[in-house]
Amino acid sequence: MITSDALSLPGVSHGFFTREGGRSRGIFASLNCGMGSGDDKDTVRENRTIVSGKLGVSESHLLTAWQIHSPNVHVATGPWAEGPERPRADAMVTREKGLAIGILTADCGPILFADEKAGVVGCAHAGWKGALGGVTDATLRAMENLGASRSSTVAVLGPMISRAAYEVGPEFPAHFLAQDPANKRYFTASARAGHAMFDLPAYLMDRMKREGVGLTVNLGLCTFADEARFYSYRRTTHRGEGDYGRQISAIALKEE
Repeated sequence: MITSDALSLPGVSHGFFTREGGRSRGIFASLNCGMGSGDDKDTVRENRTIVSGKLGVSESHLLTAWQIHSPNVHVATGPWAEGPERPRADAMVTREKGLAIGILTADCGPILFADEKAGVVGCAHAGWKGALGGVTDATLRAMENLGASRSSTVAVLGPMISRAAYEVGPEFPAHFLAQDPANKRYFTASARAGHAMFDLPAYLMDRMKREGVGLTVNLGLCTFADEARFYSYRRTTHRGEGDYGRQISAIALKEE
């Protein structure tokens, strides 16, 4: 797993996990943590047990939501069962110790948040829809409701698709320009006429700074470019493969 110095705090356990070190095989090799993939479910559970062990929590206390590309935030107070009863949300926050909250990604941006002084952590799944819809601000507001302060919060953006790999069609920039014409700076011309390269990591970083986050860090790792370490939905799509794995990024408050 990959860790950030900014989140390596005495009371916090975290990790941006790669695809390495698990039990899955084939296109899912090897640390696939996505129960929504076509991978063998028992194998995925074994992979998630590996992750929970690294984070220092029990298997049942590693939580992921049903992600729907929204700004919805769930306040986690205890474990829940797998399946359709999971919260439908793209961000979670908690102040409960020993409870790991995680995000599944395969090109979208995983963001881990912590205000160690207040004893509050959060995580967000930020694809373009969630980013534009304000999932980061919603996460920060939910953390504030639990006693956190934006100025004391650290936010780290993990492995995701980079500008160099994120080509979008002619209609795409309009979503962002309608919200703010200044968002034009996140688009550069691509080799294909009418298409553009979109810098989602830069958009997320700038947005969180404007939202008042005390410290923002971008790990600068591209899921599309680094096949050995990361799953990528776009890479799978380009190859015409039927499915793909999901890496997990998670954070927890340590139990005393």
